[in-house]
Amino acid sequence: MNLVIVESPAKAKTIKKYLGSDFEVLASYGHVRDLVPKEGAVDPNNGFAMKYQVIERNDRHVQAIAKALKSSDILYLATDPDREGEAISWHLYELLKQKGKLKNKPVYRVVFNEITKKAVNDAITNPRELSYPLIDAQQARRALDYLVGFNLSPLLWKKVRRGLSAGRVQSPALRMIVEREMEIEAFKAEEFWTIEADSIKENQPFSAKLVQYQGEKLEKFSLNNEADAKAAETVLSAAGRDGLLVLNVEKKQRKRNPAPPFTTSTLQQEAARKLGFTTQRTMRTAQQLYEGVDVGQGTVGLITYMRTDSVNLADEATAEIRDFIAERFGADQLPPETRHFKTKAKNAQEAHEAVRPTSVLRVPDEIKDHLTKDQAKLYELIWKRAVACQMIHATIHTVAADLGCGEGNQFRANGSVIAKPGFIAVYQEGLDDAAKSDGDEKLLPPLVEGETLPLKAIRPEQHFTEPPPRFSEATLVKALEEYGIGRPSTYASIISTLQDREYVVLDKKRFMPTDVGRVVNKFLTEYFTRYVDYDFTAKLEDELDAVSRGEEAWVPLLSKFWGPFKERIDHTQENVKRSDVTHEALDEACPKCNSPLSIRLGRHGRFIGCTNYPECDYTRDLNGDASEKEEPEVVEDRSCPECGSTLVVKRGRYGKFIGCSGYPKCRYIEPLEKPEDTGVTCPKCHKGTLFKRKSRRGKIFYSCSTYPDCDYAVWNEPIAEPCPNCGWPVLTIKSTKRKGMEKVCPQKECSFSEPYEGD
Repeated sequence: MNLVIVESPAKAKTIKKYLGSDFEVLASYGHVRDLVPKEGAVDPNNGFAMKYQVIERNDRHVQAIAKALKSSDILYLATDPDREGEAISWHLYELLKQKGKLKNKPVYRVVFNEITKKAVNDAITNPRELSYPLIDAQQARRALDYLVGFNLSPLLWKKVRRGLSAGRVQSPALRMIVEREMEIEAFKAEEFWTIEADSIKENQPFSAKLVQYQGEKLEKFSLNNEADAKAAETVLSAAGRDGLLVLNVEKKQRKRNPAPPFTTSTLQQEAARKLGFTTQRTMRTAQQLYEGVDVGQGTVGLITYMRTDSVNLADEATAEIRDFIAERFGADQLPPETRHFKTKAKNAQEAHEAVRPTSVLRVPDEIKDHLTKDQAKLYELIWKRAVACQMIHATIHTVAADLGCGEGNQFRANGSVIAKPGFIAVYQEGLDDAAKSDGDEKLLPPLVEGETLPLKAIRPEQHFTEPPPRFSEATLVKALEEYGIGRPSTYASIISTLQDREYVVLDKKRFMPTDVGRVVNKFLTEYFTRYVDYDFTAKLEDELDAVSRGEEAWVPLLSKFWGPFKERIDHTQENVKRSDVTHEALDEACPKCNSPLSIRLGRHGRFIGCTNYPECDYTRDLNGDASEKEEPEVVEDRSCPECGSTLVVKRGRYGKFIGCSGYPKCRYIEPLEKPEDTGVTCPKCHKGTLFKRKSRRGKIFYSCSTYPDCDYAVWNEPIAEPCPNCGWPVLTIKSTKRKGMEKVCPQKECSFSEPYEGD
């Protein structure tokens, strides 16, 4: 018997089917060892020796593997084909060796980029040894993250606020978001005007933009106020009474080539743009497609490995795709030769393929009934991108016409039409904010030089320059990749960590820094400038990549980092006061005592306060009007239901709320925002409905509207469906990383669950 170890039970189930009865396949359930969670786990004074321990939740899985190994002849380590996968295999190997379970049994490392029968069996037939350069790179990365986190985080506790933490890669990402917000706040909008002429030919209306006025070329701010724009409108309307003269018509043909197949980064970006998926949701769903789904003929991995920097496709894959295109769309939709792409990413891990379907013959529409809603959407995106990348270019006809309007005045009309769609018939890449055009591509009527067209109207339009947009998940991932910060497989964890630490929030799918995030960034950029520098972080990633290629040793790399970093930690510890970090001086005197004012960080965020505190207690909101004491906001047309006093809006530890002005004699309070009614009848009292509420710590829960008479509450969103197992009147929607969205019964004694597709 041969024993094969993979990370997940889903992957184990699929592989077992391909290998047959001579193999037992078990899952490690992810990492089996990690650093001990205390100081000294990495010892810089002893060659950066690292102290590991078994992860408690996975100890039973390690024991099961050790037990199965007794009756096995060969151990195959078949974890994912990247640094993390290599590290999981190595940690398991080291554990089993320490326990004396190997006993001279051969141990092989096998890797495959796709979970198909051929790929799995080829890997077993051609095993290799563990790659120690990859293991060293992962250990170095883990040690760096530990050394930064375990030294910077306590410093943040002392200098800013308890409970904060900092990370080696997350900190530069936070800096990006904060700096973008500061750009937006410092931005001053400038007014400018454009003028368009409306015309028509053969019942087809079109418009043209003014590019030359009274012999002068028009720049962006040539017309910067309404008076000038209206004056130009008058002049042009008079000059164009006899119509617009077609001065020149320029026709061109251009080609647009398809985008390459997906890498991890471009998959995350495109899923965010087109599907509205977070990076975590994308990677979770891609993992499910990679590990295998039963599509009617048994479980099969539907896509290749989703953590890759490569845009290469295997020859057998491109051959199958080209045959499919010829049959489905026609041989004329194929370029003469197979398309090959080159990666633009630095230090790309090219050992793997791009993300593609394991077989293009599994057409999305034909298997979607076997997939969850998220799986079907993401698979279709991957499938279409892979097919389109091997199709012919799109042919686009463009037209630019210059139209005269009297002496020295000229308009330009642009239009385009897709003559031959080529790959666009299957897939077109999405665009970010900066790349979006002002409007859809317009089609112009046929124009002839020398002809005169009627002038229907002159339209001045006011515009204002806009600040750079806040980062979305797609644009943040793109920026991280461009700067070389982190690696595509880490982008999802970078973003979730920033949100979990409450350094940033998502507002309308855009990242905004919180007050705490701003102060943490200020601390790091002022006192640890080098370590949040984009170039320094990217260079460190380059060096880690060099370790993974065996070109650099990991201990000297850590030594070079640790010395200056520890000096900076010690210097900041001794010489920086908390007020240096949490106070920001203002050029304004306190109206109460004439001492300087500063922006300060309090329990509820940033505010303006007197530097002479506690002798002077003057404060005000950061964006509020100056006053010695902030007057409470009175709730109009309402009084306290318990004592009849006025109700006011107060600010507490967990934000604003409505309370009685008679406090402390009367302690009546209620939330500022009315809880949202789900409309689901309470299953306990059958009188009230379940309201969506927020706990003191900001966590969402659902409880009965008749509270305190009925105390029924659940953490997950309820739906008005009875449990098929136990008959409880409601089910809830639960989301986990491993299983995705599920309907589950909220009764502890009931184990009902089933996949939930959502909206």
